[in-house]
Amino acid sequence: MQRICVYTKDVQLITGKSDRLSREIINHIKRTKNKEKHQPVSIFELSEYLNIPADEIARLLK
Repeated sequence: MQRICVYTKDVQLITGKSDRLSREIINHIKRTKNKEKHQPVSIFELSEYLNIPADEIARLLK
C-alpha cells in the first residue's frame, strides 16, 4: 500500500532542505490550497509545487 500524505521529513529527504524550510514548504502549499492546519499535504500537491512527477516522489518515499 502506498502513502498519499507527505510530512516534513519526506520533504527534507526529497529536497535536501532543512527542517525549517521543509515546514515552510508544507505551510506554503497549505496556504495556496486553502487547507486548514490539520489537513495533510498529498504527494500530488507536493509534486505540483516542486514540479516533480508524483510517481518519482512516491518512489523516493518507499
